[in-house]
Amino acid sequence: MLRVVYEATRDLAPGRAVEIRESRGHISIKIDPDIPAEQYTAALNAALKAFLANCGWFQIWRGQIISADSPESPLTVEYEPDDKIDRVRCVEVRESCGLVKVHVSSSATTDEFVRALNPATERFLAGGQWFQLWHGEIITMDSPGSAAA
Repeated sequence: MLRVVYEATRDLAPGRAVEIRESRGHISIKIDPDIPAEQYTAALNAALKAFLANCGWFQIWRGQIISADSPESPLTVEYEPDDKIDRVRCVEVRESCGLVKVHVSSSATTDEFVRALNPATERFLAGGQWFQLWHGEIITMDSPGSAAA
């Protein structure tokens, strides 16, 4: 099973707003809870760009496998503060051929963002369009043995 879990925590290296760790079927994303949406979205964009350049995650888009190396539409995840997203809904995830765009309420705290994005990400991955290549093994949503967070 694939899992991406966001956590608001102060347990980060000094000076870091975001930390990402990957294991078999799992990505853990820790975010500083004391920064506003504009800062945590910018920090997530930078961290995910570096992460995706070196990870083994892929999207299947209309029969085509999309990776960070795909020339026409490389796998990209972007977070964008959006005044049109209300604080109650908090996030809206949109996907198109290698691009995952997460619109975030501009007024959402990190805690609100995490509470909204974790179930949204779980539903998103359940769509079956994603897989991870982990040490030669292909991990999908149906793969057994991946620990749920």
